[in-house]
Amino acid sequence: MVMQPISYESLPAPALDAVFAALADPTRRAILSRLVDGEASVGELAAPFAVSQPAVSKHLKVLERAGLVERTVDGTRRPVRLRPEPLAAACTWLEAYRALWMARFAQLDELLVKMAADEGRKGDDA
Repeated sequence: MVMQPISYESLPAPALDAVFAALADPTRRAILSRLVDGEASVGELAAPFAVSQPAVSKHLKVLERAGLVERTVDGTRRPVRLRPEPLAAACTWLEAYRALWMARFAQLDELLVKMAADEGRKGDDA
């Protein structure tokens, strides 16, 4: 399989860059994992972490800029909820590389089988 060069035009949009940057932090990934179960307040999101609510709020701002979460107003409460669409866009972008990875793994499997067969023949000659 020949790898095709990637042109600058095919690089991800800035929005996708923001999603991957937001996902690079384990605390933000944990926040997103919690939000899969439903909306939560900043206090509820901060509870399992050894960080302050303001620190969690900073993480939420990064997630908001990436479009991964949104805050709504519910009386005096401002719940945060997951927005899965940007994650779907990231998955779509990554999926384009699956065929490449699978082809490379198949080539590696073929090579390992050949090497094992060659090694077996050498052992028979001894």
